[in-house]
Amino acid sequence: MATVVPTYHQRVAREKRAVIVAAATELFLERGYDRTSLARIAERSGVSRATLFKQFPSKADLFDAIVTESWATADEEDPPPAGNVVDGLTTIGHRYAELLRRPQMTDLFRIVIAELPRFPELADAQFSQGKMPAFESVRVYLRAEHEAATVKVDDVDLAATQFLGMISNYVFWPTLLVPGWEVSAERVAQVIDEAVRTFTARYAAHGPGGSPPARHR
Repeated sequence: MATVVPTYHQRVAREKRAVIVAAATELFLERGYDRTSLARIAERSGVSRATLFKQFPSKADLFDAIVTESWATADEEDPPPAGNVVDGLTTIGHRYAELLRRPQMTDLFRIVIAELPRFPELADAQFSQGKMPAFESVRVYLRAEHEAATVKVDDVDLAATQFLGMISNYVFWPTLLVPGWEVSAERVAQVIDEAVRTFTARYAAHGPGGSPPARHR
């Protein structure tokens, strides 16, 4: 497939969009969602109001963009193929940890938590546009593994929540509560490995690897 090279104007528009999103995130954290106007965001971004309004007619549109970009993954990151649940879950675990460790992810959750009482729609956007697509990819993968008989999962929603929770509860959530909380890459790998081991111990159909034993002739 041929690579589409963006034109100069497309590249400039993308760059301005990124600057606007970054400025909006900063201001939402500093002043709160309610007290931040689009005009102030335009000023902080260094773009005209017309340019900002053209891309984001409302603050809700801008917040949706922040959510979408914070959770964005590469197009090729489809669920791993079924057949080896250890390899598949390890891949998914590292992808999820990488998402959660993005600097903007902590900022995004702080905005949602701070403004939830007055703007519950922000939480709806965070869940439906951000968290839910990531969660759905895990459900799709687990259904495929269940159909391949590598795991026996009767409640896919619960199993997916358990697996992702084992990772986020150590890698991400403490960053919102514990000042200076940092997790090394080595520790992240260990957390993911233990999550996979725990999951397969519970759900693997043919032992920890999730693959049927070799047949002897």
